[in-house]
Order: sequence, then C-alpha cells, then structure tokens
Amino acid sequence: MADVLVTGGAGFIGGNFVHYWNAKHPEDRVIVLDALTYAGNRSTIAGAPNAELIEGDIRDTALVERLLRERGITTLVHFAAESHVDRSISGPDAFIDTNILGTNSLLKAARAVWLGGSGTEHRFHHISTDEVFGSLGPEDPAFSETTPYSPNSPYSASKAASDHLVRAYHHTFGLSVTTSNCSNNYGPYQYPEKLIPLFLLNALHGRALPIYGDGMNVRDWLHVEDHCRGIEACLLRGLPGETYNIGGGAELPNMTVIDTICAEVDRAFAEVEGLAQRFPDAPAAKGLATNSLKTFVTDRAGHDRRYAINETKARSELGYAPLHGFEEGLGQTLRWYLDNEAWWRPLIKT
Repeated sequence: MADVLVTGGAGFIGGNFVHYWNAKHPEDRVIVLDALTYAGNRSTIAGAPNAELIEGDIRDTALVERLLRERGITTLVHFAAESHVDRSISGPDAFIDTNILGTNSLLKAARAVWLGGSGTEHRFHHISTDEVFGSLGPEDPAFSETTPYSPNSPYSASKAASDHLVRAYHHTFGLSVTTSNCSNNYGPYQYPEKLIPLFLLNALHGRALPIYGDGMNVRDWLHVEDHCRGIEACLLRGLPGETYNIGGGAELPNMTVIDTICAEVDRAFAEVEGLAQRFPDAPAAKGLATNSLKTFVTDRAGHDRRYAINETKARSELGYAPLHGFEEGLGQTLRWYLDNEAWWRPLIKT
C-alpha cells in the first residue's frame, strides 16, 4: 500500500483512522490535510507515529496537487466534511463550500495527477453517510447500496452531491474511486456537539440532557474503530466504482442510547474511585440517578425518524464485520473520556 493522504484527519473519524492505519500499516506514512476548523484538533493525532499534519483547505486544488505529486501519494482517504445537522440548518453555506466544492477540488487534483500522462495505480476513497438515503418508516427495509437517495437536511444534501461527484469522476474520467456510507459513529475523540459525548459530558457536569421530540428516533450505532476497519477493507478489497454500506449492527432508539449512557455514568461513579471529587456537580456524585437530567425539547426541523444499514455487501465482498457490541463500546468510550479530560476540557463551555 502506498503512503496515504487523509483529508480531515484531525477530526473525529479521520483522527481515529490515522491511529488505526498507523497501528495496522506501520510502514506507511500518513499525510493529514486539515483546515483545523472548530472540529479539527491537533492533539487528536499528536501521538500518532508516521503522521504529518499539514494545515490547509481541501478547496485549495493547487495545494492538493502539490502534495500528491511531491509526496508520490497514490491513496487518498477523504473524511473532511462539515457534518453536524443542526449547524447545517442554521448555516448551510459552509456545508456547500466544504462538502461539495471541497470534494470537487480533491477530485480535480486527483484527476490531474493520477490520470495525467500514462496514469498511475491509485485509489480515491470517499467517506459518506447513511443520511443521504433519507428517513425510513418503522417497517421499511434497511438502506442498501441501491436505495434511492432522498436527503432531508442541508448536510445530507451536500453529502449526496459529493457522492454523485465521486461517482461521476469514475464513470466519466476513469478515476479509481470507492465510497462507503456509514451509520452513526461514536468513540474516542468525538467533538462534544454529537449526542454521545455531549450527553456524557453534560452528565458529568450536572447539565440537562436535551432530548429532541419523543426521543424515539432510531439510528444504527457504529463504533469508530469498526468503521476504520470497514474503510481499510474498502481500500484493500473494494472494487473501483463500487459503494459499500458500513454499519454497526446496533439499531436503537435515541432514548435507549440515552438510558444506556445514564446507566454507564452511574456505574462508573460506583466503580471508579475519585470521580465524585472530580465531578461534584454530577447527580451520581450525590447518589442520585443520572437520568434525572433528562429534558425533552422541541424537535429538530426535518428530523429523520429512522436510519438502518444493510451491510450484506460489505460482509460478503469485503469480509467486514463490526466487532464492538453497543454497550461494551459505549462503556469503553465513557472510560476514554474519563481518562482524557485534558483532550476535551478545552472544547466545552465552563
């Protein structure tokens, strides 16, 4: 495997992939290109061996071309994206700029370098989301790779557009691409605006746990390490031009996830010495139940009701299978946040 350019590699999933790839492929250099916006964090990959961080914008096509040429890079893994639905509702322009124009910039650079002259063996892997498929009813079959796109938020619409661009560069120009559509990720290094880290850290500080609507929106939860394993399988065994759904096999209502978070926090306070002194505002520090913080709030505009992933293709063609059960993975995630306060403390409001 050639050295790898990872866009958005100082973010949540990208950063985990950098650590995963370093561990599994220690002979490779990993070049990280990241604009270091609010969700990018140098400290996420500070300890990753063989990783070099270059601060830059994926919309800078000349910069990307230069990196591909000068470093002899023939594998690009594209994570860089605006990804928070609430932010896309309040400010969609950033999502158009990064997710659509940024992806097009990368594709142009890859085409110019990899398809110029006699061409070179290469792979452009694009990370997408199950949200491009829209919302499912309670009895609808899970999303497959042939499910029609039906995005319902500015975020998912921008990702759908980027997926189509990647496909078009393969079919029109012959660029060797693969795309993976993942379900909801969780795990270490996740920025605290997303449900699981937000609720974990709110629980530690005795802050409300805001639940949209009735709390029964359903998502398929995927541990980020399993996602990284699926991306690796796409790179090593995926066929050019193909898309693969990567899921966690844990389709759960938000309320079940929230109740599990509350139970894990209560368990941690009972088992880990000193937590009550470190987080005195937590209900669990006072012998109270964390679920007392649950608060229902007005539902989000256009809130998709249910997502579910059919990962049969990835299992049969790539040999992919998630290894983390949800409760086990969530428990590990909580312990990571407890052990890495120096990472998340600067990211939250005091």
